[in-house]
Amino acid sequence: MINVYTNRENYQYDLHALIKSFYPEYDVRVYAETEQNGYPDRDYQVIVQLFDDSMKVVIDIDGRKEYVHSYKDDTDVTKKERKLSIYHDLCDYTGKTLPWGNLTGIRPTKLAMGMLAEGKDEKEIVTWLQTTHAVSDEKAQLSLDIARREKAILDRIHYEDGYSVYIGIPFCPTTCLYCSFTSYPIAVWRKRVDEYLQALFQEIDFVAETYRDKILDTVYIGGGTPTTLEAEELDKLLRHVRGRLDFRQVTEFTVEAGRADSITREKLDVLKKHGVTRISVNPQTMKDETLKYIGRQHTVAQVREAFRLAREAGFDNINMDIILGLPGEVEVDVQNTIDEITKLNPDSLTVHSLAVKRASKLSQWIGENGIETLRNTDSTMDIAQKGAHALDMKPYYLYRQKNMSGNFENVGYAREGKYGIYNILIMEEKQTIVACGAGSISKRVYSDGRIERSENVKDVALYIEKIDEMIDRKRKLLVE
Repeated sequence: MINVYTNRENYQYDLHALIKSFYPEYDVRVYAETEQNGYPDRDYQVIVQLFDDSMKVVIDIDGRKEYVHSYKDDTDVTKKERKLSIYHDLCDYTGKTLPWGNLTGIRPTKLAMGMLAEGKDEKEIVTWLQTTHAVSDEKAQLSLDIARREKAILDRIHYEDGYSVYIGIPFCPTTCLYCSFTSYPIAVWRKRVDEYLQALFQEIDFVAETYRDKILDTVYIGGGTPTTLEAEELDKLLRHVRGRLDFRQVTEFTVEAGRADSITREKLDVLKKHGVTRISVNPQTMKDETLKYIGRQHTVAQVREAFRLAREAGFDNINMDIILGLPGEVEVDVQNTIDEITKLNPDSLTVHSLAVKRASKLSQWIGENGIETLRNTDSTMDIAQKGAHALDMKPYYLYRQKNMSGNFENVGYAREGKYGIYNILIMEEKQTIVACGAGSISKRVYSDGRIERSENVKDVALYIEKIDEMIDRKRKLLVE
């Protein structure tokens, strides 16, 4: 446990994110003076006191000699500058730096994209990331490279007169150890799938009618695992989607086939018949022992077979997801995964750094087993990057999450012309995305950059029961 005290309530989130980045294995709690009777009513390992013309930082986390840094500043010092100073204090205390510096709560590529839009010089952007946020040379350049690529892709998207659609299928064969998404075991819900689809169709119909005069750019069916549906159910879903939404200008139609134990030749034929252009076959790892450990009830051999079937069905844009930092995996395991994926030769590769979510079983697992077996390092990230480059792929989107293994990032790599456009849109928040299904979140992007959201309930039974309310929420977001 690390208890943190600050006399400024508006620093709580930033302090929590920074300290958690340096100490991911600790439970970090930040208290402000307004919450407590004030310092020093408990044992604090970090104390940050800010005044108009000075700041004092005291750190004594692991029983070593207490670190104290007191310094004067002027009244024009910004919160961003003080946050950077606190980051450097933590670097001095721990003897290490973070690849993304003090960046928390914001997507690095979004910063670079904004500066490109302002006409900033590329060298100026990299230097700004390095000096303002202590981002490493490598990560600053990566942000810029991806921002350039994203901008070229997004310049073709209809922002103000267009939109994209997400459709959620919240069922999976099993729930993975690390998963926090809305997903329910299909075996339990099999008899109610048709009820779910009927509710979903009502929501899709409302969207089709409400946005009948707008241009639909991309459609993404995710989950859960959409291919947990039977072939007949998939056919019914896709027939309705194609029949109600205007696909005349759709540039990308993605379905997450996802887990190998849900993929069959018949289902792939259905996807192909309805014009799906991009699918995912996601192993996460190519090590059987790890697959079993994390709750994915399929083998590496099944991944190979599912991929082969997808190629035979005619799919020429197949993505594969992997996760670095899974329990017990080290460099040799990651290299093996990359070697196996290279043999399959996918068109894109999404490399995730394991993120510990409170809602996942992994949080409980860490409490029982410790965080030491979750290892993601510069070396494992480098193995994945080199593997993607060997497949002639370039990084095209990036995002970071809280509590990521190694304080790294998630990166999507793809060959030219195979970039996942929806992935960029959801990250950069440049276009309205209307989301249908249990647990989905719609985001309306206004011309002034303002964003408003509307959430659907996560519980499947409640979603079915309250579908009229879900549609009414969308009406308020999209129409009123």
